[in-house]
Amino acid sequence: MNVRRNTAYALTLVWLSVGGWNCDSSSRDDDDEHDFAESRIDSAADGEWPAYGRDPGGARHSPLTQITRRNVSRLKQAWTLRTGDLSDGSQHPSKSTFQSTPLYVFNTIYVSTGYNRVFALNPENGEVRWTFDPKLNLDTKYFIGLTSRGVAAWADPEAVEGSPCQKRIFLATLDARLLSIDAENGTLCTDFGQGGTVNLAEGISNITPGHYGVTSLPSIVNGVVVVGSLVADDSRVDVPSGMVRAYDVRTGERRWAWDPIPRNASDPGYDAWSPEDAARTQAANVWSVIAVDAERDLVFLPTSAPAPDYYGGLRKGANPHANSMVALRASTGKFVWAFQTSHHDIWDYDIAAPPALTTIRRHGRSVDAVAVATKQAHVFFLDRETGKPIFPVEERPVPPSDIPGEEAWPTQPFPVATPNLVGDTQVTVADAWGLTPRDYAFCVKAIAGLRSEGVFTPPSKRGSIHFPSAFGGTNWGGVAVDENRGVLVTAINRFPQVVRLLPHDEPYTPFPGEEIGEQPGTPYRMGRRLLTGPDMGLPCTKPPWGKLVAVDLKTGGIRWESPLGRMPGLESIPGSERWGSRTMGGPIVTDGGLVFVGASSDDAVRAFDSSTGRELWRAPLPAGGQATPMTYRSPSGKQFVLIAAGGSIFLDRPPGDYLVAFALP
Repeated sequence: MNVRRNTAYALTLVWLSVGGWNCDSSSRDDDDEHDFAESRIDSAADGEWPAYGRDPGGARHSPLTQITRRNVSRLKQAWTLRTGDLSDGSQHPSKSTFQSTPLYVFNTIYVSTGYNRVFALNPENGEVRWTFDPKLNLDTKYFIGLTSRGVAAWADPEAVEGSPCQKRIFLATLDARLLSIDAENGTLCTDFGQGGTVNLAEGISNITPGHYGVTSLPSIVNGVVVVGSLVADDSRVDVPSGMVRAYDVRTGERRWAWDPIPRNASDPGYDAWSPEDAARTQAANVWSVIAVDAERDLVFLPTSAPAPDYYGGLRKGANPHANSMVALRASTGKFVWAFQTSHHDIWDYDIAAPPALTTIRRHGRSVDAVAVATKQAHVFFLDRETGKPIFPVEERPVPPSDIPGEEAWPTQPFPVATPNLVGDTQVTVADAWGLTPRDYAFCVKAIAGLRSEGVFTPPSKRGSIHFPSAFGGTNWGGVAVDENRGVLVTAINRFPQVVRLLPHDEPYTPFPGEEIGEQPGTPYRMGRRLLTGPDMGLPCTKPPWGKLVAVDLKTGGIRWESPLGRMPGLESIPGSERWGSRTMGGPIVTDGGLVFVGASSDDAVRAFDSSTGRELWRAPLPAGGQATPMTYRSPSGKQFVLIAAGGSIFLDRPPGDYLVAFALP
């Protein structure tokens, strides 16, 4: 191993063990940014992307500066890999997506596919070094589709350099397995669990095949690997537990387990539940990415809704610690604090976005914070030590439920400094929009007949408008944080959704495109659909329908916002480039002054000026870029931007199996 690689490896070990380095959080003006981008000297480790969010805290910030605002327009496609892991639902019952964010560590690119296969690639040209196949059963119907968002990497500081499994890749699968893989050759590390595998289904009841597993990567901190789970929480009452577990990173022995639902009188939050509800309620699982603060021995868990999502009559109360950002001791699993972003969730407003750790200047001092972006388009900044909001948060009255048996919580938390990122959340007839006269007339009539009282309008029998929808706001794409320029950037959806509750003992007629969830064990089935016109399938509300938003880290206010993407089929309509599109995926930021993001419905990847939000570059992709990109510097010194192009079953984009790299000529 050469000196440069030794240095990068050593720096990476330090980074992974202490949680990264904080930069000064002061912002710079445009001239300072040019000086910063062109004058700083990169270290070897700066070129790596060793974790899903680059650092264990998930900031998605790269210090690389070869690609800048001045030259980004020259970016060209450098190489492409096709994985072959592609399903359109005709051969296998589930469609595939390719949502993975690759890692660059140990001088190798590592990426997982929707089939849960892992590829190790040459960073210069994408050539395959090895593949690992966990033999996922493709004949199972996975309710979320064939999905994986990435893998985790770890190097054992106590093992001899170059020894078997001294460097490891960890993969969590759709069929609930946790695997440890030798990063050098792609073979299982047989000292972990049973022959390299831990069975995550062990100890979990009520599992239906395809309805319990893992789509996100595990997180590694202080000798343990922490993993959540994916639960079909909108299907029924008796779903599996949302238990979060930690395993010894070397042996796979379970070190601790934590249930988001308090089960015992000694559990924090138990006094807010009735014993019967606490015993019956499940889910509230952590399906998104877990952030790590190794120095504080903390993991930050974004929990989801208790089951079922849209009716809470069997789980009365605020339902802590569901729909919360929860901090646990990484070494023991001991509860430290929780902040709930929606009380008694009946909107499917789970925290889908990974938390992002940052440092904020407030009242003359630096505060280490965790940023929490939500589906309801709120952004909260919480003190990492205590969970207390750094910017003011108010409990405001919200509409009551008119469903018999439902007791909606009377207030919800609203950030004061940061406005709702979609804008006004109450949709009225005055907001109706349609590209054709028939679309417009349909939308006027539809809005007039629905319940619409802003964010947190409860589901109703006649139908309620949820704006933002359960798809966000911000979904799993999350945020990127540029402390040098003082901004947090996120992709936002502005699509309205209609949710109605249908009594099981009454007949009903589904609307076109309506998804029906039976919710057995409750008095009501659920119906939800996007509120769109009949001719063009466009939202009944005014554009932009998707945008990129930058939040100021000093004030909490909005620094800038820009439309993101273009809806397919509108290319010939003047002005439609400013209307945005539905998005799925997140941004990254670089010290070149850039935000890179795919996510949009028009099969493209873009670069924006991180100071102004101006779009500077756009390149077509061979399939939808519904993934979060990454950037790295290869051993030859070239900076690449890499994104998976795999389409999305949620955006109605055809599946793809492409990994596409861009670089300067």
